[in-house]
Amino acid sequence: MNATTSTRRRVLARGLQATLAATLATAGLGLHAVAQAQGGQGGWPSKPIKVVVNFPPGSSPDVLARAISLPLQQALGQPVVVENKAGASGMIGGDVVARSEADGHTLLMTAGSLITNNPHLFAKMPFDPAKDLVPVAPAGRLTLFLVANGNFPAKDVKEFLAYLKNNPNKATYGSAGNGTGLHIAGELLKSQAGVQAVHVPYKGASPALQDLLAGQIHFYFGPGIAIQHVKAGKLKLLATATPKRSALFPDAPTLHEAGLTNFDAGTTHGFYAPAGTPAPVVERLNREINRIVMLPEVRAQMTNMAAEPTPMSPSEFDAVMQDDSRRYAAIIKAQGIRAD
Repeated sequence: MNATTSTRRRVLARGLQATLAATLATAGLGLHAVAQAQGGQGGWPSKPIKVVVNFPPGSSPDVLARAISLPLQQALGQPVVVENKAGASGMIGGDVVARSEADGHTLLMTAGSLITNNPHLFAKMPFDPAKDLVPVAPAGRLTLFLVANGNFPAKDVKEFLAYLKNNPNKATYGSAGNGTGLHIAGELLKSQAGVQAVHVPYKGASPALQDLLAGQIHFYFGPGIAIQHVKAGKLKLLATATPKRSALFPDAPTLHEAGLTNFDAGTTHGFYAPAGTPAPVVERLNREINRIVMLPEVRAQMTNMAAEPTPMSPSEFDAVMQDDSRRYAAIIKAQGIRAD
């Protein structure tokens, strides 16, 4: 073998080595990208995850967020930090998340009203929930209960509806504020039953409950915070505002059973991410949250607030919210409801 041939072979070998190295490097980058997208080691999540709750501490979205955050932290291997950004009917916290980087490290936990009610109540929002947020996973469906003051002159829901029909605008009902789910439920009752009652808005469900207990108002659609007072005999539970009976009070009829066909004033709280968040990240979060809400310790906390776990895919979650939005938009328009 002459010197020229030997030199050519050495050049060819170096070329093959360089090509192999480049190929392996490219493959490595590809694998790293896949690992990032799938939440693999060295990828997402690469830092703590912030869950913005757009309602105050102690609210139902806040309670659910904190119940889910610790198991989620254990599943993802990164701290999950809950941060309250309340105000403007949930729009302050929603706007914070809508403007955040879409890298899967910032999530929103919200009451359903931000998605289903606000777009129909406000002429302008700082962001568009349909365009600027993507559904991740539901946390749970909350039941509302039609409850009356202990001295109200009706022992059951049929007598209650008869009283409202025979005494238009003599009964008052409270809510957590204009345009809130409790207000929408009251207007839905008036519309479907063909009755009249006077709405008294409060700055939250708790103040409304206190006035109901004191007899300052006659009834309201109570969330989970009313349960203890029903059990103590201080309030009359007349009916549930969902299509099926509540496991907490299986003897209480639904408003559907009372003649208000398909009456449903429930709301789904859930997690959202900024639009553009990678689909594999959303899918991983969805899978983990769906698993977590079925854990016995989490379900126990949900039961205490009259919430039911409703695991579903992001697309199924979105469909539920769109259906609620259509139904509530119709009653908002028909009853001329306006936000505060």
